[in-house]
Amino acid sequence: MEIFAYMEKYDYEQVVFCQDKASGLKAIIAIHDTTLGPALGGTRMWTYQTEDQAIEDALRLARGMTYKNAAAGLNLGGGKTVIIGDPFKDKNEEMFRALGRFVQGLNGRYITAEDVGTTVMDMDLIHEETDYVTGVSEAFGSSGNPSPMTAYGVYLGMKASAKEAFGSDMLEGKTIAVQGLGNVAYSMCEYLHKEGAKLIVTDINKAAVDRAVEAFGATAVDPNDIYKQEADIFSPCALGAIVNDTTLDQMKFRVIAGSANNQLAESRHGQILYERGIVYAPDYVINAGGVINVADELYGYNHERAKARVEKIYGSLEKIFAISHDEKIPTYLAANRLAEQRIASVAKSRSQFLQNGKHILNMKKG
Repeated sequence: MEIFAYMEKYDYEQVVFCQDKASGLKAIIAIHDTTLGPALGGTRMWTYQTEDQAIEDALRLARGMTYKNAAAGLNLGGGKTVIIGDPFKDKNEEMFRALGRFVQGLNGRYITAEDVGTTVMDMDLIHEETDYVTGVSEAFGSSGNPSPMTAYGVYLGMKASAKEAFGSDMLEGKTIAVQGLGNVAYSMCEYLHKEGAKLIVTDINKAAVDRAVEAFGATAVDPNDIYKQEADIFSPCALGAIVNDTTLDQMKFRVIAGSANNQLAESRHGQILYERGIVYAPDYVINAGGVINVADELYGYNHERAKARVEKIYGSLEKIFAISHDEKIPTYLAANRLAEQRIASVAKSRSQFLQNGKHILNMKKG
């Protein structure tokens, strides 16, 4: 691929290629934008078929983190690392320590975290070489499992979306179809059940479905039938690209609000939702609770402070719905506009993030 042409098109700042022969490390660190602050984004390990695929994934994911962090109100830019390799076969201690040294060499311009194919233990190994990492073991002052905070944010975002669609954010009596019952979705269902919502659930894992049926009195349906349920709200919490030409013809929901990433198969599907009057909570806004939670570690983790920041997701979605109304654009575009406006306003007073020798942990004193 023509890397500089791609970088120029979407205004990336930096791409770092990392190689360590002894450990087998082959990684790409992409930094998209540091206007708001150091770039934060996880390390993904995946069996990419080609180097071009790995580079493109790193670039795409880094740009997504810029928008996610900006829309979440964080003083952080967007970056991402991808490691080429099989996370089940190719990992070793030296690999992650080598990556930690490369991250350290960026002097705070980039902060990494856990992502697909990596674990808390991997982050601990990176932490042996650098402090520019979050999501480490609780022994290091970590926030722990981010799933509950992500779920809390999705729940609040769903309430904001319900208010937009129905005039009230009360979920009592509402029927909610939940796709996927992983850690985030199950915690979200606890909030919904407590408020008195009726749950329709599905998952390819039968044990997860049985657990939800027993705990919440949920109705279980086949995974292929979830899109055609008579429900007020659809909450996708598993696969991406689930809003597509096939599923849209089945949907009768008034709201789509869930934790899954990349819910729109194509941008035009967001336009279709808008034209049909379906309230869509942009995924990178509503599911930002996890990144908000781990970002709080940079200041010395405080649970109540992190929770208060997650609660701002409700207000962020209200702003997005207002932009959508005022500019007559779909909510996915309105979310981009909100993030871009925040970056532009800060860019007037600063440009690229520069550490200037100040250690990131000094932020804890603030």
